[in-house]
Amino acid sequence: MSSPIQIRTFTEKEQLVLSLEQQYPGDVGVLSAFFFNYVKLRPGEALYIGANEPHAYLSGECVECMATSDNVIRAGLTPKYKDVQTLCSMLTYKQMFPEILQGVLVQPYVIRYTPPFDEFEVDRYLLPQGESVTMLPVPGPSIFLVMTGEGEIQADGMPDEGVAKEGDVFFVPARTEVKLHASGPGCLQLYRAGVNSRFFC
Repeated sequence: MSSPIQIRTFTEKEQLVLSLEQQYPGDVGVLSAFFFNYVKLRPGEALYIGANEPHAYLSGECVECMATSDNVIRAGLTPKYKDVQTLCSMLTYKQMFPEILQGVLVQPYVIRYTPPFDEFEVDRYLLPQGESVTMLPVPGPSIFLVMTGEGEIQADGMPDEGVAKEGDVFFVPARTEVKLHASGPGCLQLYRAGVNSRFFC
């Protein structure tokens, strides 16, 4: 008498590996998914990844800010060159679950994400239509990236008030006050990357 066939569902990691194999057939990096943390971020959450830690973005949209680096070592999930020897020599081999950063409200409509090093911090601006916010001058330069919406940006040294729309990038020198206003339909969502405030303390 034969035993009944047992059916089990794939785990989330197994489903991920099958999906990656379809996207990157024959890529040995697909197997690394079994050893990595599988993290799903919700809107407004951030993740800090230290130096020499392998990672991959699988789906969705994110804003990545990274410290100055002279190279990026690829390990898999790419048709580009993979430098396995250099990768193995530089990895930290630490096993832990990454800390999810929720950010801190620093003023209305502005949340700051502060990683544990001096190179940078990131502010998220989410202004409802018709709202305005003023970013007080900071000691270092900043880069603004408009993700969604439309509005106006005004800063000392700008000849005129500039239109800020999806995909625009603005450089703002150190010690410059910036005024933002959401004028288009929906929210104006933008990000500011600058030197970590702790660096100047």
